[in-house]
Amino acid sequence: MTVDVLVRNNVKVLGTGSRTIVFAHGFGCDQDMWRYIVPAFSENYQIVLFDYVGSGQSQINYYDAHRYSDLRGYATDVLEIMEALELRDAIFVGHSVSSMIGMLASIQAPQYFKSIVMLGPSPRYVNDLPNYYGGFDRRDIDELLEMMQLNFIGWASYLAPIVMQNAERKELTEELEKSFCSRDPHIARQFAEVTFLSDCRQELEQASVPTLILQCSDDSIAPVEVGDYLHAHLKNSRLQQMTAKGHYPHLSQPEETIRLIKNYLTSA
Repeated sequence: MTVDVLVRNNVKVLGTGSRTIVFAHGFGCDQDMWRYIVPAFSENYQIVLFDYVGSGQSQINYYDAHRYSDLRGYATDVLEIMEALELRDAIFVGHSVSSMIGMLASIQAPQYFKSIVMLGPSPRYVNDLPNYYGGFDRRDIDELLEMMQLNFIGWASYLAPIVMQNAERKELTEELEKSFCSRDPHIARQFAEVTFLSDCRQELEQASVPTLILQCSDDSIAPVEVGDYLHAHLKNSRLQQMTAKGHYPHLSQPEETIRLIKNYLTSA
């Protein structure tokens, strides 16, 4: 049976332009999270949107617990989408864990990538003290995963306001909570485990594609130290501090997100 990758991952292609931007969503989200960003680029670029298997409107029957037990399974999906669309030299914009998924894909097949924009990235979420601060103790992650297993809805309502960090804009937190809750709990938990226990630090030196690191201020998922570490270990990288708070600047501060991406693309 041949897999229709574009159906499997609910791939949407829009916009006009000779250059292509692939937008990749983060954990617990889907392609709709890019809706404030896409219109600013669709006049000058071809836009590719997709959902990871188990997210959004993807074909959940293609979920394979073994394949997706590692970020490389998701990276393979990205490469299959790019191959199916015959993309070359694309700009890959990845939010959160998608930053590392995109980087892993670019190491495997650099011809598909012209540049990568990482929005709130982290190569390792768990602290590895004294040399590495990721923001979480292993115990924190274990408790989070246990909460997901015992009370999935409770986990979503607990985590959403912490990671959104825009308390005065309740509609953003509510949207994120709803997005979390719409996932299959078993798939979401495995994706969370794969994400929060991943360690891509060794792979950083293998990456060669020019990269913009967009570091949010007051980000509970990817603290400032993580952005500094990434910039220090990722060649051809540029680090840009954002005024946007929280982990979802494409929702909370789309204007700043658009401006910084455009600045990078015109200067790169």
